[in-house]
Amino acid sequence: MIHPLQENVAIILPENGLEEKLTLASKENRKLSIKLGFDPTAPDLHLGHAVVLKKLKQFQDLGHQIVIVVGSFTARIGDPTGKNKARKPLSAEDVQHNAQTYINQLSKVIDVQKTKIVFNSDWLDALTFSEVIQLLSRVTVAQLMHRNDFNKRFTENTPIAMHELVYPILQGFDSVKIECDIEMGGTDQLFNCTMGRQLQEVHQMPAQIVMCMPLLRGLDGKEKMSKSLNNIIGLTDEPNEMFGKTMSIPDALIEEFINLTTDFSMEEKTAIFSRLNEGENPMNIKKVIAKNIVSQYHDSASAEDAEQFFINQFQNKNFEEKIYEPIAIGSLKSTDNRISIVELCHQLKNDLSKSAARRLIKSGGIQINTIKITDADEEMELIPQTKIKIGRRGFFELV
Repeated sequence: MIHPLQENVAIILPENGLEEKLTLASKENRKLSIKLGFDPTAPDLHLGHAVVLKKLKQFQDLGHQIVIVVGSFTARIGDPTGKNKARKPLSAEDVQHNAQTYINQLSKVIDVQKTKIVFNSDWLDALTFSEVIQLLSRVTVAQLMHRNDFNKRFTENTPIAMHELVYPILQGFDSVKIECDIEMGGTDQLFNCTMGRQLQEVHQMPAQIVMCMPLLRGLDGKEKMSKSLNNIIGLTDEPNEMFGKTMSIPDALIEEFINLTTDFSMEEKTAIFSRLNEGENPMNIKKVIAKNIVSQYHDSASAEDAEQFFINQFQNKNFEEKIYEPIAIGSLKSTDNRISIVELCHQLKNDLSKSAARRLIKSGGIQINTIKITDADEEMELIPQTKIKIGRRGFFELV
């Protein structure tokens, strides 16, 4: 039987590293230092982030020390995204705002009071240029080119900026500074995490082990959950929104969501899988998953209410009988009581970017008083009793 800490883990490097670290910590009567680094590039956490956070919570419950490394320096230089281009660097103000938002949201999964939170600008800003050169000398270009996206871009003659090559080295140096035992991340972070092992060995320190969790796919059922792809379930989503989004996942994601997003016991998971395998309607299983998720990030009463809201709202085929959320016209920012449809959608659903709203309009996903809007540049007057439908789950009425 595998150790509970190994459950759902995609990669452990080296393979027996976890057992060795746990044995060493017990022998030395100390806590393990478990690192999770993130660049505060967007202010909202979602269920994809929670996959790793829930594993951190398991370590925390066993008494180990969680260390969150906020990339307050690395976010300002830009991380290679893995999508054949560099991510846009952030300003210091953006970093500070997003970092604080992240930290506030971490409390939905881990105990922030028992968590050590550090900022890598504290040591990276202090490096002299000669010290940076010395650090870079520890890594070869050939080693960096083992990173898949670097290799692919080089082969395709797609530009790779020098700062992108430096990024994994800086992330690895974070592990040196905090004397990390275990670094957590998604499978897309494997290369960067192993860089920490290499640099610790160079500095004659015990090498950290790497534990990578699977990447949760988003609502589209294809790409990993990502705010930029607008396929997320946010940890701060309201209960009805969280429930409705979960109900919209493709059937092919049911098993993935049960394993990676719920807190069911092994016995409960087995029972749910049996129901699914015996041919029960997948919608029933999704309701079970959705209630569990809402209960985790809100409470069980909210989960019950969200289920009833979903039944009333979406299992009733009559558009006019849907339950509309009242929106006070005075709460909306407009000019002379007029507003663009794109701006209105963004204000009503702040997790919907303006570019995503434009795409939704062009695909026929926006209705005003049951009339589809197809012009992304259209404006409207804010009039009481106007009914607005955004996507499949957003129903609003101006009051």
